[in-house]
Amino acid sequence: MLKLSTLALVSVLALAACQTQQQPQLGPDGKPIPVAYKITPKEEAQIPARVAGQINQLRANVGAPGLVQSPMLDMASMAHARDMAAQNRAWHFGSDGSSPLDRIRRQGYMGHLIGENISETYENEIVTLNAWMQTRDTRDILMDPRASEFGIGWFQEPSGKIWWVMITAGSGGAPVAVGGFAMAAANGL
Repeated sequence: MLKLSTLALVSVLALAACQTQQQPQLGPDGKPIPVAYKITPKEEAQIPARVAGQINQLRANVGAPGLVQSPMLDMASMAHARDMAAQNRAWHFGSDGSSPLDRIRRQGYMGHLIGENISETYENEIVTLNAWMQTRDTRDILMDPRASEFGIGWFQEPSGKIWWVMITAGSGGAPVAVGGFAMAAANGL
């Protein structure tokens, strides 16, 4: 009986070893198709703290002061993320023609806008933050020493696509940039 059970066990192990590992599905560019990150209610509650922790650690590395989360900037970010999804377009202007400054003012925020970063992706907030850190214009918005507050917003479509918006602002100084292009004070910022 022992020989029979040993033979059965060895057979099962041999068959399991023959199974091929599932390879990621490749897109037309030959790269793996991203697997959508699903934001659960539990994740929703944790995202702002993770973003604050990561951004403040990055800022501390260069001697910049930490950022504090602003509910008004969060609301402006959330509204714009939803609007970008409705437009199916990642850009800095709302469907009503609003600018980032217009959106923060609507929420009652009276500080100075530093900038707005946006993203259309299937990846989480930390991967998105890392992507923003790889480009000078978006990195400058996150690392500007005049920034004292931030807002983070997102909207996830049923397909899994996530529209991210992060706004930085401060109580003093002149506005700098919006998502990689300089905005002059004469433009109303």
